[in-house]
Amino acid sequence: MMAEQQVETEVGGSVCKIECAEGDSLFEGDPIVIVESMKMEIPVGSPANARVVKLLVAVGDTVREGQPVAIVETA
Repeated sequence: MMAEQQVETEVGGSVCKIECAEGDSLFEGDPIVIVESMKMEIPVGSPANARVVKLLVAVGDTVREGQPVAIVETA
């Protein structure tokens, strides 16, 4: 059975890169998006082996701590 899970950023900042596309398969820890915060690039990684169902942000978006950035489907 597949379960959908929201992936949240742990820092506030600006989305500077999208590292995958909807439908992509990821391994645990693979980056989904990169958030620039205080001049550092912080990757937001997949919590498990998963498939990207939906990206919720775009490059240039401002995000706050705890904001969902993607929905993934895990086995």
